[in-house]
Amino acid sequence: MSEVTRILSAIEQGDPQAAEQLLPLVYDELRQLAAQRLAQEKPGQTLQATALVHEAYLRLVASPGREAGESELHWNSRGHFFAAAAEAMRRILVENARRKGRRKRGGDWRRCNVQVNEPAAPGPDVDILAVDEALTRLAKEHPEKAELVKLRYFVGMTLAEAASALGISTATADRRWRYARAWLARHLRPDASSERE
Repeated sequence: MSEVTRILSAIEQGDPQAAEQLLPLVYDELRQLAAQRLAQEKPGQTLQATALVHEAYLRLVASPGREAGESELHWNSRGHFFAAAAEAMRRILVENARRKGRRKRGGDWRRCNVQVNEPAAPGPDVDILAVDEALTRLAKEHPEKAELVKLRYFVGMTLAEAASALGISTATADRRWRYARAWLARHLRPDASSERE
């Protein structure tokens, strides 16, 4: 049993010092994954990687089960913990995007560049709410593929890391990843709404 798994077990049993022991062991990895994920967001993202990690950690450790909708959450491995962290980060990013999209928060405003002479830096133009909606539909049809997408997209795990966390082979993860990417690409196209109805 790894040190992280032992501490997770102690947290589940209500040990108040266990949460303090867990954070130093997983913080750097969670921070790096959060930074990778935020780098893929639209320009103008105000949420910092540190804040994302802290909020996700508090949701996971301070109130176990809230993210999974269960009365109590049991993490049986390091991979399981990181899968839960991926889901927590996803929910935080979605909540943040919804909050920023509200009219009272300037959701109907459009960002414009003041420096006309310099071209805007190319960046990902991903609508996190559209991704969340599509991912929710994918989870209803193919939950195992949706879990893989969460680990790859929201946590930034490599294919091999995600396969290990899910307990599947890299070849299986590769097949599921290719399918999920194609499925999401089809459902995230601007003209895909007519196909869904």
